[in-house]
Amino acid sequence: MKLTIIQTGEVPAPLRDRFGPYRKMFETMFDGTGLGFSYDLVAVSDGEPFPDPGALEGIVITGSAAGVYDDLPWMNPLRAFIRDAYGRQTPMLGVCFGHQIMADALGGDVRKSEKGWGLGRHSYGVSKRPDFMGDAPSMLAVACSHQDQVIVPPAEAEVILRSDFTPNAGLVYRNGAALSFQPHPEFADDYTIALAELRRGKAPDTVVETALASVAKPSNSGDVAGYIGQFFRGR
Repeated sequence: MKLTIIQTGEVPAPLRDRFGPYRKMFETMFDGTGLGFSYDLVAVSDGEPFPDPGALEGIVITGSAAGVYDDLPWMNPLRAFIRDAYGRQTPMLGVCFGHQIMADALGGDVRKSEKGWGLGRHSYGVSKRPDFMGDAPSMLAVACSHQDQVIVPPAEAEVILRSDFTPNAGLVYRNGAALSFQPHPEFADDYTIALAELRRGKAPDTVVETALASVAKPSNSGDVAGYIGQFFRGR
């Protein structure tokens, strides 16, 4: 199955030489599932034209430094692309910004949260188990890095992951072919740490220190990657 990565952002410039391009994080994550995915990249944030979602096997919408409220030339075309893909039932995953813009495009409310920065490894309760998550434990610990949140999910969405900090952290959609997560299962621990360090001066020091300490707890990112892989394979 070929996944088309809709790239809406890139690894921050100070970290790019060390960690490489963002697409490689997703490719490494999906390769780790052993399910035999292949990949295309469309860097829409760099002006590349959107493909026809009806001609795609699977879509992955990445994270971004942008917010859904930013006036960028590719933002409304991305919304239209999401709605088109949703209507065609093309399998689609959104992560972080991808999670937010899917919710925004499909009728939800997304804003900068008054709770501030979410950094490091957060724990999320599993509130619903779709078929591809049938063996999920009650809690999943996954890295995150965000200020914006889905405040109100679209009517078409059901919440599958939640926490006190991020009540709408995972959504599955009623068309049976759309899934999104606020946290980043594609992040390796060293990148999670480097990204938290990069937020010093923007996020409070206490938030950064808590984020750095949180990486010591066991991660469920591999499990979430497996659920995502099964989601795509099942479609």
